[in-house]
Amino acid sequence: MSDAVRMTEAITLGERARGTTAPNPHVGCVIVRDGAVIGRGATQSGGRPHAEAVALEEAGNVEGATVYVTLEPCAHESARGPACADLLVAAGPARVVVALEDPDPRTNGSGIACLRAAGITVDVGEGAEAAARSLAGFLSRIRRGRPLVTLKLAMSIDGKIALPSGESKWITGEDARAHVHLERARADMILVGRGTYEADRPRLDVRLPGLEDRSPRRALLTRGETVEGWARIGAPEEVAGLHDVNDLLVEGGSATATAFLAADLVDRMLIYRAPILIGEGRSSVGYIGLNAIADAHRRWRLADTRALGMDRLEVYERVREES
Repeated sequence: MSDAVRMTEAITLGERARGTTAPNPHVGCVIVRDGAVIGRGATQSGGRPHAEAVALEEAGNVEGATVYVTLEPCAHESARGPACADLLVAAGPARVVVALEDPDPRTNGSGIACLRAAGITVDVGEGAEAAARSLAGFLSRIRRGRPLVTLKLAMSIDGKIALPSGESKWITGEDARAHVHLERARADMILVGRGTYEADRPRLDVRLPGLEDRSPRRALLTRGETVEGWARIGAPEEVAGLHDVNDLLVEGGSATATAFLAADLVDRMLIYRAPILIGEGRSSVGYIGLNAIADAHRRWRLADTRALGMDRLEVYERVREES
């Protein structure tokens, strides 16, 4: 099979570990010899062992093999395990295909240089776009100094999230709610505002069969007192202090959504739109700092849309200069 197919397999492996490896990236690795896969691996829960170590252990002898890995093998020393570049040099594959160079300054090209210095052929860039999308949370934390922020909103056709009374259960149906739980399982932390916490006392857990143990840590956007079992975030800008979070999911309330949008900290929006009209009701967001319609254009791009039972999911990505 082609390099593209094998790298897609590696990215898929890594995606299965998303939400369990932070602050480490959820990397995938596939090892192939004579057209057959002899080793597979993904970064394990808690960030170790790394994907390459798992795949090499399964493969055993990799002489003459090609290793496909979604992120440049690490080259820095760690008390938690050997550098993956050193492991690969010792194992001696013929070729390593890397989707993305690692922007972490502890590696940042030195892993690739180490492999090449040992006489291993290294090709970089296969599947780079898909790998970057998969690892967007890790890349955001390294490059921007903060997690990738995903905002989830469930609303009616006319953009309302509740009746004037505040009633909002349930705007969307079971399929859409199940998808939200899947997104929770892929996040490292989930955040709501104080108003949502006081009104609903949400559990914010994952209630999908087989994924119950993937419930993320919980955070509360509040200037008030800390709540036991919840991380306290005083303002949206404070997410820069979450050094062990790659992917942050923001779920709670119009005020919280407005605060993150006004601070321009939302990188991805999940809009679950139900085929209902509410009319007068509570809007999904308030004033976010725009004073002209022209300023609203070219800020968001539609990345995906799909039906979820009766409802519709729209995924939007923030257009930034580095995108």
